[in-house]
Amino acid sequence: MSLIRVLLTMAFSFCLINSAIADDNQTASAKQEIAQLAGADYWRQVKDGTEGYTTAQGDEAGVLINTTGQLWREIRNKWITPIGVAMIAVSFGSLALFYFWAGQIKLDKPRSGKKILRWTPFERALHWYTALLFIILAISGLTLMYGKYVLKPVMTDGVWANLIMAAKVSHNYLGPLFVIGIVLMLVKWLKNNFFTKVDLEWFKQGGGIIPNGNHPSADFCNGGEKIWFWLLATAGLTVCITGLIMDFPMFGQLRQDMQIANILHAVASLGLIAASFGHIYIGTIGTEGALEGMKTGYVDETWAKQHHNLWFDRVKDQQ
Repeated sequence: MSLIRVLLTMAFSFCLINSAIADDNQTASAKQEIAQLAGADYWRQVKDGTEGYTTAQGDEAGVLINTTGQLWREIRNKWITPIGVAMIAVSFGSLALFYFWAGQIKLDKPRSGKKILRWTPFERALHWYTALLFIILAISGLTLMYGKYVLKPVMTDGVWANLIMAAKVSHNYLGPLFVIGIVLMLVKWLKNNFFTKVDLEWFKQGGGIIPNGNHPSADFCNGGEKIWFWLLATAGLTVCITGLIMDFPMFGQLRQDMQIANILHAVASLGLIAASFGHIYIGTIGTEGALEGMKTGYVDETWAKQHHNLWFDRVKDQQ
C-alpha cells in the first residue's frame, strides 16, 4: 500500500508539473501574440485600412480606423470653415455698403390706395413656416460649426454645454420639417420661375436697384427672385438630402458616406446662408412695400406696376 501511495503521489506531481509548464507556454504565447498585435507592422496595416475580424455586427465592424477621417477633418477645418466665414462676411458687408450708398428703393409714384392680392394665406403660411425654420437651422448650424471658436471662450462650461446641446437637438429634429417646407415651395412656385427673355433684360438693367435708374419689366417673379428659387432647388435640396442622410444613419451608410454628406451639407448650407442675406434685404429694408405684401398678402397697385408690371397687367382686371 505504501508503494502504491508513493506511485500515485509521483504521478499526481508529474501532472501538476506538466500543467504548469503548459500554462507557462500558453502565457508566453499569448504575450508574444499581444506584442505582435501592438507592434508597428500591425498598426501600419490598420492605418492602411486593412480589415480584421470581430464578433460585432455591421458593415464596417472589421474596420478599426477610418482612414478617410483625417482627410475629412482637414477639408472641413482648413477649407470649408474659413471660406464659409469669408462668404458670409462678404455678403453681409456688401449689402450694408450698398444700403448706405443707395438706400431703400422707393416707389416712383404715390401709393394709389388700391390693393391687389399677391400672396394667398396658404402661400404666406408656407413662406413664413419655411423661413422661420431656415433661420433656426442657420443659427444652430453656425453654432455647431463656429461656436467653439466664438462662443465657448466667453461662456462657462455649463452654459456652453446646454447651448451646444440645444443647437444639436434643434438642428436634428427641425431639419426634416424644413425639408417638407422646401419641397412644397418648389412645387408650388415652379411654374413662375422659368427664365425668359424678359429676365435677361431685367438683368441688363440691374433689376432696377440702381438709384435713378429704369425699372425693367417683370412678371410675377423677377430675375432675382428666380435665381433665389433655383438656389433653393439646387443648394437647398442638397442641404435637405445630405441632412437626411446624416439624420437617419440606419440605411447602410458607411462612415465615408457620412463624411461626404457632411462636406456637401456644409458647403451648400454656407452658400445658401450667404445668398439668403440678399433675399432678406430686398424683401425687407431694401424695397419699399415688399414686406407688407408677404405680411398681409396684398400690395399697392403702384408697387405692382413698378416692380411686376407684366403680372399686374394680367391680373388687374381679375380683382
